[in-house]
Amino acid sequence: MIIYLDGKYLPREQAVISVFDHGLLYGDGVFEGIRAYHGRVFKLGEHLDRLYEGARAICLEIPVTKDEMQEIVLETLRRNNLRDAYIRLVVTRGVGDLGLDPLKCPRPTVFCIAASIKLYSDELYKKGLEVITVSTRRNIPTACIPRVKSLNYLNNIYAKIEANLVGVPEAIMLNAEGYVAEATGDNIFIVKKGVLITPPTYVGLLEGVTRNTVMNIARGKGIPVEEKVFTLFDVYTADECFLTGTAAEIIPTVKVDGRIIADGQPGVMTWELIEAFRELTKVDGPLIYPGETGAK
Repeated sequence: MIIYLDGKYLPREQAVISVFDHGLLYGDGVFEGIRAYHGRVFKLGEHLDRLYEGARAICLEIPVTKDEMQEIVLETLRRNNLRDAYIRLVVTRGVGDLGLDPLKCPRPTVFCIAASIKLYSDELYKKGLEVITVSTRRNIPTACIPRVKSLNYLNNIYAKIEANLVGVPEAIMLNAEGYVAEATGDNIFIVKKGVLITPPTYVGLLEGVTRNTVMNIARGKGIPVEEKVFTLFDVYTADECFLTGTAAEIIPTVKVDGRIIADGQPGVMTWELIEAFRELTKVDGPLIYPGETGAK
């Protein structure tokens, strides 16, 4: 495995960062999880936009341009001979001292990893997930802004631990007011009477690239889409429910807190969106290898 780190492409064993890096010491930095399919990097522009916006929100100046960052991602894939992959792109505050002050970190650290990931088995995509609601509430926007995809993921990890303790693969997190926000690593959608509904960003959630893609696909199909607050009652009584994320893609959810969603099977709209999403991955995004035509 070859990893990009601060201007160099290095073997995995040599790609190391300082123990004084504030990304490690304080979770100070931003990252993106990105997917490559069929020789293209899916929604790379949208991921880079979110990375740079998140960095701006925490006063972190990324030392390369977006165009240069795109080439870093593509070259990392090329060096690993990958056409289908999961990419982790990270920008930390960089090396500083043992204090909190970001001004003590003169230059950010940038690294890019291209590998593989599989969150769920094929069986779960066919049959759907069982999830629970956890007691851990999503960070409030006036504390640690959920819309920044920061390296500080402890809020999500608290919730994931709760899910692990009861033996389910994912968990729904509520905001401080009790409205549904998102899952530990995914956004949530429900379907009610033919309308696709997802929480708005202001309730405290990460604005997922896959989330936005699914809404655009639905609108293109003439499916009504609403971003509005809802409660667990709306989840329990939904006609369909599914989660979205870069790693998860679109995965049906059929049981929440012991309640069976509708008939307990992935819904018709969910499958329609899954199929359309998979088709889109064949044509969207820059080619990794110049001269190729993408999907094969």
